[in-house]
Amino acid sequence: MEESKDHLEQRCPRLGGPVSFQYCMSCGDDGLPCFKIFDCWWEYFDVVAYLKKKLSDDAFSRLVNSKPKPKVASLIELIQQVKRSKIKD
Repeated sequence: MEESKDHLEQRCPRLGGPVSFQYCMSCGDDGLPCFKIFDCWWEYFDVVAYLKKKLSDDAFSRLVNSKPKPKVASLIELIQQVKRSKIKD
């Protein structure tokens, strides 16, 4: 059985603070992992192989071919996510 990577943490270049791998797996568009997941985690483990096992072929292809949103749009979305999470708490 493969070990879960969800507990791993590191600094997020987009958010500027520590995040878990679990967050990176779910914070992208349409429920996909973050578009920077390959860049951020390749030094820790074989993230490509891990994602190929975890995602469908279509989801993996969409992730590999995804383009980042403009910075301003990305920041607005992050602010909205934080506001929504504060409301839930």
